[in-house]
Amino acid sequence: MKHATNSWMFWIAAVFAALTVIFPTAKSYANQPVPPGARLDLLRMPPGFHIEIFAVVPGARQLSMGPKGTIFVGTKIMKGPVYAVVDRHNGKRDVVTIASDLFLPNGVAFRGKDLFVCEVNKVSRLRDIEDHLDAPPKLETVNDTFSVKTHHGWKYIAFSADGWLYVPVGAPCNVCMADDFQSRTGLTIPYASIMRMKPDGSNLEMYATGIRNSVGFDWDPRTKELWFTDNGRDMLGDNIPPDELNHAPVQGLNFGFPFRYGNNVLDPEYGAKAPKGKDFVVPAQCLDPHVAALGMKFYTGKMFPAEYQNQILIAEHGSWNRSTPIGYRVTQVTLKNGKPVKYKPFVDGWLQNNKAWGRPVDVLQMPDGSLLVSDDTCGLIYRVTYKKP
Repeated sequence: MKHATNSWMFWIAAVFAALTVIFPTAKSYANQPVPPGARLDLLRMPPGFHIEIFAVVPGARQLSMGPKGTIFVGTKIMKGPVYAVVDRHNGKRDVVTIASDLFLPNGVAFRGKDLFVCEVNKVSRLRDIEDHLDAPPKLETVNDTFSVKTHHGWKYIAFSADGWLYVPVGAPCNVCMADDFQSRTGLTIPYASIMRMKPDGSNLEMYATGIRNSVGFDWDPRTKELWFTDNGRDMLGDNIPPDELNHAPVQGLNFGFPFRYGNNVLDPEYGAKAPKGKDFVVPAQCLDPHVAALGMKFYTGKMFPAEYQNQILIAEHGSWNRSTPIGYRVTQVTLKNGKPVKYKPFVDGWLQNNKAWGRPVDVLQMPDGSLLVSDDTCGLIYRVTYKKP
């Protein structure tokens, strides 16, 4: 049974997407009414935590923050916008359209003074954007050699500490032997992978393979090693395979798709076709099945209690075709000596009576240690704070 979502939520997102096409220059949407279906009173958190609405942003997906505190927001809308949430120092947050009519612009990442935006088939840059929010510059193409296929084509992007821009390339299928495709430059870019490149688009190379669809990753602040979420395949039933939290400390690892899933379990369709002698990396943590684990971050702030320090928070978007829906929450994975030892809900309650009124997508730590959570279904960004009870 497909996840039921109130139709008015999609109409709101569609109306705002249409507005960004009509008004392609910067447009402010300050003080938009909170969607009537938003029920913050139903959200459950550990004692001392509080959640509030930070901004109303239709279709909010990946989040990134500029050095002046502007929050940039990608969307997974066809011919969609990219937004900036800016505090005008008058006690109000304005939501400004800084780019529009883009091809599922899910990914946003900030470096220096520039915002990088990732559509399905290309990465572009908005130069010096925080100083030009009301008159945004034109997007400059950085690399346009990615496939136009939309099946798992929307992308999450982020910069590593050493300056590489990481870009995942999802499998163009539920499960398949995804053939490499040839770009216009002659470079073969593998599906089901995480790629990386220099900020100017050069040196595009494979970092890891065997990854069905990663829409979230971060680096351990202590080791600088990459961790990422991966969505398991569909159509094997409600309880298999699990979604995955993976650890890729070095380049060149293969995480098993489409041949293996979970703790080295053979895929019934493709397991026998695995290359002989190939080593596959098992998940660091098997997550619940079909939760659609997306954005993740290591928490390094000082606001939350000590047990959250350097631990992983994951936005679980929620199952789309499980007979009993699951996910629709933010979870915590606790590490000890670099190994997961606990996986549990952190913020829960977007799912009520098998119907979801919101779907978390990404998490972003603020300078004060609070946590932002995006919700593409309710069109909100939430802020989670803590005060000792």
